[in-house]
Amino acid sequence: MDLSSKIEHALPLAIEWAEVMSTEIQELGTPLNSEGVALALRVGVTQVDAVRVLEVDSFPLPDSQLLKEAAIETGLLGPDTMGLTLGHSICVGRGKMSTRLLSHELRHVQQYEEFGSIPKFLAEYLNQIMAYGYLDAPLECDARANEIHT
Repeated sequence: MDLSSKIEHALPLAIEWAEVMSTEIQELGTPLNSEGVALALRVGVTQVDAVRVLEVDSFPLPDSQLLKEAAIETGLLGPDTMGLTLGHSICVGRGKMSTRLLSHELRHVQQYEEFGSIPKFLAEYLNQIMAYGYLDAPLECDARANEIHT
């Protein structure tokens, strides 16, 4: 699939899906515990009370075939996915929680805060994924550089 030619159509769908998922995680997830709050502050999150974390058995895929294919092809969602951040909402695979993973996802929360919204963050993030690939996208590199290993 040539994602660059489909981004204009895919981006609004991705934003809509992300906002719906973020709302669901906010409703079902739990607030950070004291260790999570400390990690969030350490990686630059300012609105720590807004963060919710939800453990899932499997990551939800978008209903849209275009988004589903794009998410799998780019490596954003798939069998190896351990975490996903959408605004102040973090989804983590059951049994995968670690300090390193949570600090990585919390750095994405900080990035969302910096961009100011899910739509603004996703526009930049998805363009970076297309331009550099998932592993080399600057926002992913930043999240990895801010991981806390214990």
